[in-house]
Amino acid sequence: MNAVLHHTGAFVTNAANMLTLARIAAAPVLFSLVLSHEATLGASWAAALLGLAMAVTDKIDGMLARSRGGTRAGAFLDPLADKVVVLGGMACLYIVGSYALIPVVIVWIRELAVSLWRFKWAGRGVAIPARNSAKYKTFVQGLALLFAITPGVVDERWLVQSSLWLAVALTVFTGVQYLFDGRTHLPRHPA
Repeated sequence: MNAVLHHTGAFVTNAANMLTLARIAAAPVLFSLVLSHEATLGASWAAALLGLAMAVTDKIDGMLARSRGGTRAGAFLDPLADKVVVLGGMACLYIVGSYALIPVVIVWIRELAVSLWRFKWAGRGVAIPARNSAKYKTFVQGLALLFAITPGVVDERWLVQSSLWLAVALTVFTGVQYLFDGRTHLPRHPA
């Protein structure tokens, strides 16, 4: 019991993990801001500033984790926070008419499939680290969302749509990379 309490205490007091949890907690606020601005396709200065603040905290929590040593909880929570923000943000932007359904569904399918695949292997004791290309993919996804929720930028539909489709292309590409990684690096018959 003490080990569990000690682990939980360390988990809660880790600065990088606290920033990640704050990002997860802020996600519903971001989603409600996007949904409440349907007339502007989800764009508002409040949403853009919150989205930018969330991106900055993502960068800071990554720097803290690298400088102070990451935790297993952080390795789980950070990509979870990314997926909550990206998938929820894309769904909201579809609802308000900024994004088409097809690119949103493609991203959702890939993100959920890779997450389930990683959980499957984690259950067997095999950690699948994030590739650098997947980190770029997450950055481009976030940038596409930020373009879509920023007043003025949202009016440049070519930029919003181009960044969305670039994010989709990187999402598919990195999904294929994980598939090939699995075929070449993971055991054929897991225990």
